[in-house]
Amino acid sequence: MKLIGSVTSPFVRKVRVVMAEKKLDFTFVQENVWAPDTTIQQTNPLGKVPCLVMEDGSTIYDSRVIAEYLDTLTPVCKLLPPNGRERAEVKVWEALADGVLDAAVLVRLEKTLRPEQQQSQDWIDRQWAKVHAGLRAMSEGLGEAPFCMGNHYSLADVAVGCALGWIAFRFPEVAWRGDYPNLARLFDKLSERPSFKDTIPFLA
Repeated sequence: MKLIGSVTSPFVRKVRVVMAEKKLDFTFVQENVWAPDTTIQQTNPLGKVPCLVMEDGSTIYDSRVIAEYLDTLTPVCKLLPPNGRERAEVKVWEALADGVLDAAVLVRLEKTLRPEQQQSQDWIDRQWAKVHAGLRAMSEGLGEAPFCMGNHYSLADVAVGCALGWIAFRFPEVAWRGDYPNLARLFDKLSERPSFKDTIPFLA
């Protein structure tokens, strides 16, 4: 398999963490979707990463779809319950984490791609409100449990860990650690896992 993505994308990181936890072999092909010469639309018509290219050349895109598929490939480190309410709860955690990222990414794009005089502070404030509401919901859902789903490490933790890591990376001024010490404890614990250590985002 071949994974197309970038080392700074939190959605790509989520897939890379899953592949590491599942001990799956793959080739990582870095792609800058913002570059004029990007070829991402040859594999994903939406022009987004991550994109997983299978052995037969077919492709799967969207990190949630890819992660769910990868979990079926091997019984090693099952990240999703087989069915029912518990599986839905893991997927809700993932949707929450991804939603926080979606809003935070929109803030970054507004601040980096638009000239300052064209930026909308109302738009930025609206996205930040989503980020902070999402972080608060994560904290309340986690409580004092060791993992998002209680005692079991799951895809929920992967998604939340990647979201928190990206906010720390791109917006270090956001004081989520002080506001939500339980999220900080979870993130620090996840950061000790090899899958997280090996996928820390960085600027080339």
